[in-house]
Amino acid sequence: MSFTGKYELQSQENFEPFMKALGLPDDQIQKGKDIKSISEIVQDGKKFKITVTTGSKVMHNEFTIGEESEIEMLTGEKVKAIVQMEGNNKLVTTVKGLKSVTELNGDTITHTMTMGDLTYKRISKRI
Repeated sequence: MSFTGKYELQSQENFEPFMKALGLPDDQIQKGKDIKSISEIVQDGKKFKITVTTGSKVMHNEFTIGEESEIEMLTGEKVKAIVQMEGNNKLVTTVKGLKSVTELNGDTITHTMTMGDLTYKRISKRI
């Protein structure tokens, strides 16, 4: 199953409390919660290029499954992480106490981030 495609954010749960816990400033959180987000994923075997455009902010990450890569977090901080694949449709990584699971089902991507007892969920559909 290939993740390659463009996906538009359809819904998100717990955006504000999760972003506050990450330490994002309130003005950034308010701006971010109503802006449409487009994710573009290019998968070439175990190599991934992911570009997330939210308004004027563009976040770009590249990684290879099972290898250490530098990943930009939502806060803009760059950290080292290893992304693993579970089955053929789930990307999983843990960075600085934050667990990220990206699951592809048909034309829908569900991205769930968990930090402590807080969970943030984004659902995007292929466009």
